[in-house]
Amino acid sequence: MSQILHSFPKNALEEVRASLTEYKGRQYIDLRVFYKADNDEMRPTKKGLTLSPELLPELEQAIQKLIEAVGE
Repeated sequence: MSQILHSFPKNALEEVRASLTEYKGRQYIDLRVFYKADNDEMRPTKKGLTLSPELLPELEQAIQKLIEAVGE
């Protein structure tokens, strides 16, 4: 089971999706690149990151530091 919470285009053929997924009864945060297949269906790539929800504060800190570094 997967619940897409946000997506945004990476380029003309790919998008990044942030979703909550469940695997073996446990919930995970998934950030993954999807590509447009020949039939216009979006399919997942191996490019992504799956984390337990407990690591969300660490991910948030990393993103905040990236925002600050890009703004400098």
